[in-house]
Amino acid sequence: MTVTATRSPSLPSILSEAATLGLSQRFEEALALLAPLVGAATTSEDAQRIDALELAAACAMRAGQAAQAHAFWQRCIEAKPDCANAHHGLGLIHAAHGRPAEAEAAWRKAIAAHPQFALAHHDLGNLLRERGQLDEAEEAFRQALLAQPQYPEALNNLAALYKQRGRNQEAELACRLALQMRPDYVEALNNLGCVLAALKRVPEAENAYRQTLALRPDFAEAHYNLGCLLHATERLADAESAYRDALRLAPNRVEAANNLGCTLLARGRLHDALAAFHHALTLRADIAETHFNIGSIMKELGELEHAETAYRRALALRPDYGDAMFRLAMLLISVGRFEEGFLLYECRYGMPGFAPHATQSMLPCARWQGEPLDGKSLLVWQEDGLGDMLQFGRYLRMLKALGAARVEFACMPPLHALFADADGVDAVLSHEAAIAIARAGEFDYWISPLSAPLRLGTTPDTIPPPLRIAPRPARVEHWRARLDELGAGPRIGLVWKGNPKHHNDAHRSLPLLNALSPLWSLPGAKFVSLQKGAGEDEALSLPAFFPILPLGAELGDFTDTAALIAQLDLVICVDTSTAHLAASLGKPCWVLLPSHDVDWRWMHGRDDSPWYPGTVRLFRRGRDEPWPAVVERVRAACAEWLGV
Repeated sequence: MTVTATRSPSLPSILSEAATLGLSQRFEEALALLAPLVGAATTSEDAQRIDALELAAACAMRAGQAAQAHAFWQRCIEAKPDCANAHHGLGLIHAAHGRPAEAEAAWRKAIAAHPQFALAHHDLGNLLRERGQLDEAEEAFRQALLAQPQYPEALNNLAALYKQRGRNQEAELACRLALQMRPDYVEALNNLGCVLAALKRVPEAENAYRQTLALRPDFAEAHYNLGCLLHATERLADAESAYRDALRLAPNRVEAANNLGCTLLARGRLHDALAAFHHALTLRADIAETHFNIGSIMKELGELEHAETAYRRALALRPDYGDAMFRLAMLLISVGRFEEGFLLYECRYGMPGFAPHATQSMLPCARWQGEPLDGKSLLVWQEDGLGDMLQFGRYLRMLKALGAARVEFACMPPLHALFADADGVDAVLSHEAAIAIARAGEFDYWISPLSAPLRLGTTPDTIPPPLRIAPRPARVEHWRARLDELGAGPRIGLVWKGNPKHHNDAHRSLPLLNALSPLWSLPGAKFVSLQKGAGEDEALSLPAFFPILPLGAELGDFTDTAALIAQLDLVICVDTSTAHLAASLGKPCWVLLPSHDVDWRWMHGRDDSPWYPGTVRLFRRGRDEPWPAVVERVRAACAEWLGV
């Protein structure tokens, strides 16, 4: 009988089998197989045992045994101080446990031991990018690609860094190179969508996102990015669907919850939007934008105290939040809290993109903040709309009364002739001329008319009388002849549309002149169209027997309009500059206000205006009230006014 001795597996075969188990994600079995090899002491001479330690450490990492992996890596380094894999592995453990400085040090040791270690360069680049060290991060990604040119992950992360730095063309190239190497690389395809969106190539960006989702329908980030793109292009229903998909896949993605609220708000679904914002706050309570959005909804719903609280919470979280400060200012002014409201309203000078912010760089003289004006020259600068200037032009004579040697008003051409005759104005200038004079050092101070209430301490009880306007006799005679064509009867001026470029024009303008057709039934009333620009041709198209005289197209500047309005009995208009002109002339003026985003100057919850006492009457559209119902209220008021 022959006896055959059993031979133990060789160390290389154990390593090979363990590696195979590791590749099959059978990490526990691989560790059990390696246990005898890694249990003994290891020296720098035991190259295969060091390999076993490295493999065991990698398996322990993949099995979630970080402490065991850490011990194995440390033993590798003790036996072989320049073991690049071990230093890299320790870096991964440090990074996973929130120790970025230790991770960076470990990865730099790995690179020192093995300068062509592409993965270590790549991981170091990600860490440096997260820490804001963008130059060093870019160099790390480049080194990773020099060491391993076919490295799509490094290209994708380099693309993200380029996008962060605003180098979008380079970012696009990096994404496309990564996709050439791996066409189904969904992260790179998603990043390409982000880059194309930043380049304003919307159809291509949308196509990239949709390709991403075709490859991976459960990619929450791509749904979110698609939602952002669709919202920006005002495809709100589709944006809502994309955000909801993102939240279904990533319920804790707070940005998706907040953006869903913004989309619902844009669709006018205030209560649904409010629910989305409150959900966002349950995910993270310190998002200033979400509190701001809640404030905007509360304001629209008439819950002004809750709106104020929300705006103040947004400002507590981000004290430099210009939009929240601006909205809070308008809210406070609208409820008569002028002192704090107008003070906060000055925030517009610190908000890039606002016209007042640009004014400061154009005018070298100091902005007037209440200093003595005796003997000084003051430039009053228009930086808001025509109606604003008519409303706040009342302060010109007050500024002059403070002792200013000269008060000059820089304004748009349509206002020049009107303000040339205004009290307190020594000269009317174009903006260009005013800048040249200011740069020559001829003004001591400048101020916007809308800053005057703050500097002069205006309260709702001390609002000065409106701008005094004296219509020019020659223009009065001209329009008297035209009005005679109407014959006898009360004359009512009409304006049904504002500037179509106004941010709220969709809500404040009537759809058509015909929306006012119930007024035609008022017996004896004669109507005059004061409508200029958008909508003025609607009055021209009415049949000749309608009691309306279309004069809007014949009006020149505001002196023309003033001379015409002075001979009317009543003006009915939407919220536009004509309301301020008519009220400043002392003419009864009825203003139709929108249901959404009512301007702060008309204040809250009242049908009159302290800015024009006894002159202005406000007809506020209810949230769910159609325009015909508002017009019917105006018609009934007209009938009462006419005594019919």
